[in-house]
Amino acid sequence: MSTFTVPDLTGKLAVVTGASDGFGFHIATRLAAAGAEVVMPVRNRRKGEAAVARIAGDVSLRDLDLSSLASVAALGSTLRGEGRPIHILINNAGVMTPPTRQTTADGFELQFGSNHLGHFALVAHLLPLLRAGNARVTSQLSVAANAGAIHWDDLNWQRSYVGRDAYSSSKIAFGLFGLELDRRSRAAGWGITSNISHPGVAPTNLLAARPEVSRAKDSGAVRLIRVLARLGLAGTPESGALPALLAATSPDSRGGRFYGPRGLGHISGPPAEQEIYSRLRSEDDARRSWEISEKLTGVSFLADHA
Repeated sequence: MSTFTVPDLTGKLAVVTGASDGFGFHIATRLAAAGAEVVMPVRNRRKGEAAVARIAGDVSLRDLDLSSLASVAALGSTLRGEGRPIHILINNAGVMTPPTRQTTADGFELQFGSNHLGHFALVAHLLPLLRAGNARVTSQLSVAANAGAIHWDDLNWQRSYVGRDAYSSSKIAFGLFGLELDRRSRAAGWGITSNISHPGVAPTNLLAARPEVSRAKDSGAVRLIRVLARLGLAGTPESGALPALLAATSPDSRGGRFYGPRGLGHISGPPAEQEIYSRLRSEDDARRSWEISEKLTGVSFLADHA
C-alpha cells in the first residue's frame, strides 16, 4: 500500500489530542519525525509519558480531560499563557460506545460531551493561537458518522441510551462542527483552515477493555476487527493515521473537505479525499449544532479569547 509522506514541518507547532495510543500516537510520531514540535494533551500522564518515551523528536505533554470543560479551559489558559502560535491542531481523541450511559463532569452524555463538546470548547479557547498560526485544524470522525442521526430532541440520551447510536450522533455533530469552522473562518477572516478525516476501520483500544468506561473486557467488535486486520481486510493503527496526516499537513489538502482511506468501502487503504457523508452536508444543521454547542459549553468564537 502506498503511503503519504508528511512534508517538512520544521518550525511548526502541532497539538494532537488522544496521542497516547492508537491513531493519535502514530499521528504524533509522524509529525515529530517531520520536524514539528508536538504537544500531546493527555488525560493519563502515565500513558502519556510512556508514549513520549517511544517518540523521537520534540514532544511534550500537557494535561487535558475532554470530559471536563474546566480541564479544557485550563489547557487553553496554559497554552495561551505560553503564547506560541499553533500551526496544526488534530482533534483526534474519542470515547466509543460505553456499554452503559455515562456522563461528563458537566453532566453531558460522555460521548457527546467528550467527542464533540470538549473539542468544540478547546478550539474556542485556542482560537487566538490558531489564528496567529494560520492553523490547519483537522477533526477526526468515524465511519459511524455515516449512520444514524443527531439526537436533537435528547442530545444527552436521558430518555433512552444506545451506545452505538450515541457515538454516531456525537461524530455527526463533530463533523458538522469541523465543516462549519471552515465556513466561519472564511467569512470572518480568521485565517484558519478546517477539514475533517476518518481513519477507516482498524484495531485500536477504542473498543478494547476500558475500565474507565465500564467495559470489563474486549468488545466483540474489536475482536472481529483484529481478525479482519490480520486477513488484510481492515486497516492498522499506522494506516489509520494517514488520512488525518494528509488532511492536516498536505499542501494539496483544502478546508471544508473530507479525507479517509480510499480502499473498498473506505475501510482501509491509502489516504485520499472522499465524498462528504450525507449527514454532514446540511449547513442549517451545522449552524444549529454550533449555536447549541456554544450555549452548552459557554464558550464564544466572537472574541479573541474564550
